[in-house]
Amino acid sequence: MRYIDAFNHFFPKPLWDKMLTAEGTASNIGSRMRGIPCIYDLDERFRVMDQFGTDYTQVLSLGMPPLESLGTPSVTEEFARLGNDGMADLVSRHPDRFAGFIASLPMNSDNAAAEAERAFKDLGANGLQIHTNVNGRALDHPDFFPVFEMAAKYGKPVLLHPSRGANMPDYVDEDKSHYEIWWTFGWPYETSAAMARLVFSGLMDKLPDLKVLAHHLGAMVPYFEGRVGPGMDQLGKRTTDEDLSLVLDRLKKRPFDYFKDFYADTAVFGSRAATVCGLDFYGVDKVLFASDSPFDPERGPGYIRDTIKVLESIDMSMADREKISFRNAQDFFGLKKD
Repeated sequence: MRYIDAFNHFFPKPLWDKMLTAEGTASNIGSRMRGIPCIYDLDERFRVMDQFGTDYTQVLSLGMPPLESLGTPSVTEEFARLGNDGMADLVSRHPDRFAGFIASLPMNSDNAAAEAERAFKDLGANGLQIHTNVNGRALDHPDFFPVFEMAAKYGKPVLLHPSRGANMPDYVDEDKSHYEIWWTFGWPYETSAAMARLVFSGLMDKLPDLKVLAHHLGAMVPYFEGRVGPGMDQLGKRTTDEDLSLVLDRLKKRPFDYFKDFYADTAVFGSRAATVCGLDFYGVDKVLFASDSPFDPERGPGYIRDTIKVLESIDMSMADREKISFRNAQDFFGLKKD
C-alpha cells in the first residue's frame, strides 16, 4: 500500500543551524532535539523512511515549538523564512521522498499573512501549520484572520497543531501543570478548544471553502460526539451572565455540522480504539494517514509502523483504505497524482 504521511516533523538544516546558534528558547529547543536525530539529520531521516519502502513519502512540517514563541517578530520572521525556504528546497531535491511541505509562520508578526502568501506563490507550499494558540491568544482574534483568509484565497488547508506547556496549570491554586498533564490531556483539550473557537466565532461561515485539519484525529471531538451534538445545541443553557443563544442564531448551521467539516489525521500513537472512533466520526473521506514521526520511543519508525498496523487491522474496502493512506492527502494538499 502506498502511504503519504500528512503530518510529521523535520527541521531543515539552515533553520536548525540558526536555532543552535540563537540565544534563549531557540537554542534550548535545539539542545533537546539533538536526542532525536531523525528530526534534523537528513541521512537518518532517509534511513528511517527506507524501512517502509519506496511507496512511503512525507509531507513535511516543522516540529515544536511554535515559531512565534522563539523571539521578537524580526527573529521569528527570519526563522519562518529559513524554515519555509529549507522545506521547499528539500521537496525540490527529493521529490521521491517528500511529496510536499506545510509552511510555518511568524504568527506574532504583522507580516504572517505575507509570509503565507510568499510560501504559496514562490515556494509551492501545500498548506499552513498553525498552533492552537498564539502565545496564549485565541485563534479567532481578529489579528489572525488575514492568515486564514490568505489560505482560503489560495485554496490551501490549515493544519492545527496543539500547543500548551507546563506553565498552564491544571488547577487555579497552582502555578504549573504537574505530571505532564499539560501534554497528555492538555494538548487534546487545546485542539478541541481551538476548533470550537473557529466554529462559534463564525470564521467558518466567513471562509466556507477553507479546509482545516485537526491534528491527532480531531482530538477530543469524536469521543465527545454527544456533547458536541445535542450538548452544544443547548448553548447558553448553562450560562447566566450572557445570552449565548445569540451565537446559535447567527451561525448558518448546527454546531455539530461545523465540527464534522474538519479534517483529521491518524496520528494517535498507535491506538486502535482512537482510530476506530475517529474514523466513525469523520468518515473515510476526511481522514488522512499521518504518523507524527519522529516523536515515538524509537525516535523515528515506531509511530509509522504502529499506525500502519492499526489501519491494516481495521476491516474496510480497498477503495477506503487507499483514501486514508494516500488519496485524501493528494486531494487535500493538491499533490500531483500518478
